[in-house]
Amino acid sequence: MERNLTAEQLELFEKEFAAHPSYRVMQNAVTQTPIANLALDRQIVTGIDHSVSNLLDDWKVTNQKKSGRCWLFAGLNLLRVGAAEKLGVKDFEFSQNYLLFWDKFERSNFFLEAMIETGDRDVDDRTVAHLLSDPIGDGGQWNMFVALVRKHGLVPKSAMPETESSSATAQMNDTLRKLLRQGARDLRKIDGVEAKRAHKQELLTTIHRVLSIHLGTPPQKFLWQWKDSDKGFHRDGWTTPAEFAENYVTVPIDEYVCIVHDPRETSPSGKTFTVDYLGNVIDAPPVVYLNVEVDLMKQLTQDAIVGGEPVWFGCDVGKQMNADLGYWDANLYDYGSVYDTEFTLDKAERLVHHETLMTHAMLFTGVDVLDGKPRRWRVENSWGDEKGDNGYWTMNDSWYAEHVFEIAVRRSALPAELQARLDDEPIVLPAWDPMGALAD
Repeated sequence: MERNLTAEQLELFEKEFAAHPSYRVMQNAVTQTPIANLALDRQIVTGIDHSVSNLLDDWKVTNQKKSGRCWLFAGLNLLRVGAAEKLGVKDFEFSQNYLLFWDKFERSNFFLEAMIETGDRDVDDRTVAHLLSDPIGDGGQWNMFVALVRKHGLVPKSAMPETESSSATAQMNDTLRKLLRQGARDLRKIDGVEAKRAHKQELLTTIHRVLSIHLGTPPQKFLWQWKDSDKGFHRDGWTTPAEFAENYVTVPIDEYVCIVHDPRETSPSGKTFTVDYLGNVIDAPPVVYLNVEVDLMKQLTQDAIVGGEPVWFGCDVGKQMNADLGYWDANLYDYGSVYDTEFTLDKAERLVHHETLMTHAMLFTGVDVLDGKPRRWRVENSWGDEKGDNGYWTMNDSWYAEHVFEIAVRRSALPAELQARLDDEPIVLPAWDPMGALAD
């Protein structure tokens, strides 16, 4: 066959299309109607509802708006359940803006340190190029969330409320990226680690100023008082973020471990992994995860929910999703019938061929169990209350296996042999590996 597309080949393609009346019918439909409306499987839609046998949520959803802070929202949504109960209130939110500020600042330092460490490599080195491709995105992972809470504590939303830029981060991030890439250029020209770190301090002074202008200044201490659901008045007095976290985080987040399903042949089950240059806080414990079979992940998630605890998780959110209904199913859209073709990549092959990675983090708050097995899952999203069931979404179990990558659960929930594996030296994956993707 010819390397080039010849006139004869083009004529054959056109004849092939014209020979099938069904293709013309589909052309007429798709040119006038959104393809998702045509591919949506009505039988699956009518077979889903938002009811589940085990339901935890009795609170309003949050809204990350035009930002990629889902991993922070999901983490804080897990923590706010116990805090609300301890405060005696119906709904409560920790300040997402507070953690956003510290994540941006810590991540700037993390990036600049990486530029110092890799200063002897060419700028086209794959690791350096990967770090420069997005030095200050919004996304993150569970271990990065824990690192921020442990170092900087927490504050209520009233102590550091949302700003224009926390709810719409694009312009702020654009400025930060310019400053960090400019800083990377300058650091690479300076000789000596001490001289580089002295310049890094100047760069961080500017970064702190930009963040303060966009997000406000994080409080070092604040007066905390509130009314409970019975209108009773309470006052803790002047409180630091560390003290507030100590008093109102009722979940032992240090006991949580990150479990993933990575079915690639190069990622054996039962092994721990980390990703080079993945993190936000220097000297925090590294981002380490244990790879397991997806059925175990499901069982761990189900057991936690039945036991009364929501579960933080990360997934490839946009696959087979209907946003208006708030539904996910592995076969929700039948695009194969629309195009008269087959889509045959499995989960491992999608990872290998760049067709999938973790893009979003949310909270499992319910599960529908039949004969001991999950049928569907209830999900607290952070996209406001206009979609799904007042902002809560429903995931058929088929979708979990295909598109969920990561959960955070208590170490003690794992079988003993897997608990022991968590102490193994992790296999280090390169910085660009898809399992290092940041949920946003």
